[in-house]
Amino acid sequence: MEQENKKKQQLEDYTVEDRDKALTTNQGLKMSEDEFSLKVGDRGPTIMEDFHFREKMTHFDHERIPERVVHARGTAAHGYFESYGDASDITMAKFLSEKGKQTPVFVRFSTVAGSRGSADSVRDARGFATKFYTEEGNYDLVGNNIPVFFIQDAIKFPDFVHAVKPEPHNEIPQAQSAHDTFWDFVANNQEAAHMVMWHMSDRSIPRSYRMMEGFGVNTYRFVNEDGVAHFVKLHWKPVLGVHSFVWDEAQKIAGKDPDFHRRDLYDAIEQGNYPEYELAVQLIPEEQEFAFDFDILDPTKIWPEEQVPLRKLGKMTLNRNVDNFFAETEQVAFHVGHVVPGIDFSNDPLLQGRLFSYTDTQLIRLGGPNFHEIPINKPVCPFHNNQRDGYNRQTINRGQVSYHKNSLQNNTPNPVPRANGGYEHYQEKVDGRKIRARSQGFEDHFSQARLFWNSMTPIEKEHIMKAFCFEVGKVQSMDIRKQVVEMVAHISHDLAKTLAEKVGVTATIETIPEETEMKQSPAVSMYTNPIRFVETKKVAVIIQKGEEAKPLIEALEAAGIVVEIVSDRQGTLGDVISDHTFDTASPVLYDGLIVATKFEDALTQRKVETFIDEVYNHYKAIGYTDEDVIQVAYSKAPGVVKGLEAFIDALATDRHFDREYAIG
Repeated sequence: MEQENKKKQQLEDYTVEDRDKALTTNQGLKMSEDEFSLKVGDRGPTIMEDFHFREKMTHFDHERIPERVVHARGTAAHGYFESYGDASDITMAKFLSEKGKQTPVFVRFSTVAGSRGSADSVRDARGFATKFYTEEGNYDLVGNNIPVFFIQDAIKFPDFVHAVKPEPHNEIPQAQSAHDTFWDFVANNQEAAHMVMWHMSDRSIPRSYRMMEGFGVNTYRFVNEDGVAHFVKLHWKPVLGVHSFVWDEAQKIAGKDPDFHRRDLYDAIEQGNYPEYELAVQLIPEEQEFAFDFDILDPTKIWPEEQVPLRKLGKMTLNRNVDNFFAETEQVAFHVGHVVPGIDFSNDPLLQGRLFSYTDTQLIRLGGPNFHEIPINKPVCPFHNNQRDGYNRQTINRGQVSYHKNSLQNNTPNPVPRANGGYEHYQEKVDGRKIRARSQGFEDHFSQARLFWNSMTPIEKEHIMKAFCFEVGKVQSMDIRKQVVEMVAHISHDLAKTLAEKVGVTATIETIPEETEMKQSPAVSMYTNPIRFVETKKVAVIIQKGEEAKPLIEALEAAGIVVEIVSDRQGTLGDVISDHTFDTASPVLYDGLIVATKFEDALTQRKVETFIDEVYNHYKAIGYTDEDVIQVAYSKAPGVVKGLEAFIDALATDRHFDREYAIG
């Protein structure tokens, strides 16, 4: 049972209900008319004294704020985090200090490259940002669904974003990495090789935000009360496991329902199917910093879970949708520098740059230095300092003093020693010359890219190969195609040779020595140990008469499956209500299909068969009630089954990749 949620209570003080209220101006003046501006006669000009028109229009003209430079397309939800136990052996953070301790959270998921108006299902990394409203202040864990990044040093972040965004001469393409400037950047900044392998995998087309891992990406520090520090990487593990689209499906969903991921999250929470994620950490003692064959501060490297195992610390549950998308989802401000005692930073050069950039971007996007006073960003604990004034200041600070040190108010607000909860930075000894350079440990760009490739199942390798061929095949410059092939040859000769053939270039693959490293990390594979489940999956049931399907629908819902009825018309069909026609539904929007009828009308039946074809081509479970409702060619295919129990079992498998002639 969720305990008292202090953030929810705090937000109630700022929540307004307009239903059944009188219309007023922003100054509280009741207005008798809101449809007609004030004119000279019914055909005359509008006059300047119409203060209501001017206020309404001026507010409208200023409603938009700059979208995020990256992660513009997002959605969010409220929830809580519950600690599994006392983690004080590794960190002072109080929200991890005892079993059952609950902390309110707000989570924003997003794509990276696209604008606010782009589609959810594009091939892209996904943002996974969590704001913990702890008793010690806000802690923001700001990460992605991929554990590594394209660059090693934050100074190159503007270059990377410029390359992946639409090209400046024509603002094309939107929310895609399949274009010249992106691949030109990759080929000439080969530290991106590892991230590109993840990006070309199914990880970059997740089925749902509910079925997506989250990673802090950077290396942080945990520090306990005794001052003992560990390097740490943070992970979110979805309880439902990691699942994805197939590429053909992802492209079609972008047209059929560009809001697919935000709708999926919103609907799941409204239905009580609350998304859950376990928080886990990887820990490396300070004395083992150089004990590995990779540099632990390099953000283009993972710490293989087989070498650095996970420790689970708690579980997060998202159980409440936002009341207002702009006020909460758009105005929330995350920052990797929002930490609490027990959480500190490393010298990861990407992290160091993020510590500057996040505050800087909020200043322009949210209109000044007081974005912390916006309700969604306010901590649930008190905050006091000598910061004053600025745009949109909401706090009324009493007294004549706004400086430190002072005697007029007994030198308050006063610093708090560490023993009483004050934050102290970890005392790391740093010695060296000021230089613009990179550690030699960062120079290996390909061993972990090979590790990733070697760890993939045959299906995953096939999908990565197809993704490379699609993306690089969209590049116009043959020289860039050649450069990419030669870079990929450092990862896999087979992949490079296939890519060269498919995109029509001749590259010097043979001069590169064959790879001898065959290390694997099974944990990075989505399909080596998949989680089977049916709860919360959405299934279309095609029927003509309600009485023939009511027991079937009830049995599916009893198993936790979300059911939508598709027929030749909407409305009442006997004992059930049809949700969609074949024109308003689309097979790409479902996880499975049951066909319970055959239509006599030839055109309608053709629509049914097209529906079945699409589900088959995307390797999803298909159930049928009688042999005459399914094409004979499909009836013996994997995952195409007769009967309820067999269908539920097939649905749990998620995808049936061993189908013949499927083209997804």
